[in-house]
Amino acid sequence: MTLRVLAAMSGGVDSAVAAARAAEAGHDVTGVHMALSSNPRSYRTGARGCCTLEDSRDARRAADVIGIPFYVWDLAERFHRDVVEDFVSEYAAGRTPNPCLRCNEKIKFSALLDRAMALGFDAVCTGHYARLEDGVLRRGVDAGKDQSYVLAVCTPEQLAHAMFPLGDTSKADIRREAERRGLQVADKPDSHDICFIADGDTRRFLADRLGTAPGPIVDTDGNEVGEHDGAYAYTIGQRRGLRLGTPAPDGRPRYVLDISPVTNTVTVGPREALDVTEIVGERPVWLSEPRSGPFACEVQLRAHGEVYGCTAEADGDGLRVRLDRPARGVAPGQAAVLYDGDRVLASATIADTARVPA
Repeated sequence: MTLRVLAAMSGGVDSAVAAARAAEAGHDVTGVHMALSSNPRSYRTGARGCCTLEDSRDARRAADVIGIPFYVWDLAERFHRDVVEDFVSEYAAGRTPNPCLRCNEKIKFSALLDRAMALGFDAVCTGHYARLEDGVLRRGVDAGKDQSYVLAVCTPEQLAHAMFPLGDTSKADIRREAERRGLQVADKPDSHDICFIADGDTRRFLADRLGTAPGPIVDTDGNEVGEHDGAYAYTIGQRRGLRLGTPAPDGRPRYVLDISPVTNTVTVGPREALDVTEIVGERPVWLSEPRSGPFACEVQLRAHGEVYGCTAEADGDGLRVRLDRPARGVAPGQAAVLYDGDRVLASATIADTARVPA
């Protein structure tokens, strides 16, 4: 069946090949580049594949080679409100957000999809490495590039209008295909870090927006062992850049265990104190029917992170996950994504963690 498809083209190789595959499949494809900055020159130039002027130009050239119409849509105001401001406020609240996950949730599969549907498109096509089979979201076959984790915030209704043409292919093969198709982005390096932090310095980015707020760094006994310029600059599990004035009695490294915005205190301690066995998630998104009672599955706690066996259970409006073995350095604000093999079952934002005795 021929569909009217809106292909989101970032300017990178993945979205270009995804658009080309959709067109080759016989769909009526239109390319669109999302302008996510009111001043693109302020975003990092180079091989970003996301937000710069050169990315827009790369996307346009790819659309010309594919032979599809191309437009640029200004989503800068929405992106700033829903992604950038959310990023800053989450850090201010002592959490560690994932802006790529939020961009999928609020921009690509909300703002972009809503506009596409209003204009009569049937689906939005992206270059994510994931698979959709009969409405079921599954991991991409390239384990190193799998992006099902950051797509797990999408609702079943949104996924019903999504296309991920790259999920059955490795990244190496996608680059070779791009070269065969004559796409100039075939060798363009992947984007890294956070697209809206121009120099990659997250601490300075946050300080410019939240100001300095000196406070104590304490050990698990409450003894002050250092001072910080803003608790927002730290994340659970962090070891470097703590600037501790007092070494640990045993001489071992110390890690960030807790961040309290209320008292403006950062707590540090030994590595083993980072271990957690229970996770409480909020705002769950179920991609399958919620199951009654506890059920066995696997959980992934960060993008491209380790997978843990667990027992999960819907808990009122939330989600409770009991790990089969401890996970280390789990940060509130990240996502907990449940899997049954390669199938995504649900996602939730991590709200709290605990070490539950066996």
